[in-house]
Amino acid sequence: MAWFWIVLSALAGLGGLRYLVRLRAGRPPSQVPAVDDAALHEILRSGRLRGPDGDPPVDMRDAAEAEDEFWSQSWDEPEEYPR
Repeated sequence: MAWFWIVLSALAGLGGLRYLVRLRAGRPPSQVPAVDDAALHEILRSGRLRGPDGDPPVDMRDAAEAEDEFWSQSWDEPEEYPR
């Protein structure tokens, strides 16, 4: 009966290794943002961290208008399917 637990443990270990390999292969290191001391100092100084391509900050007025427009839309009730 001990062989059953050994095989089960080995399968769980192999599944964990496969999961880790898939995680690392899914995101290339160039796309992972680097957070270093300089980035932390910028966050503490300005409250923001600019992206690598220098994205401009989000205009909160435009975001608020888009949110208001979204919530002001009328919503139809979903149709119920006959049983």
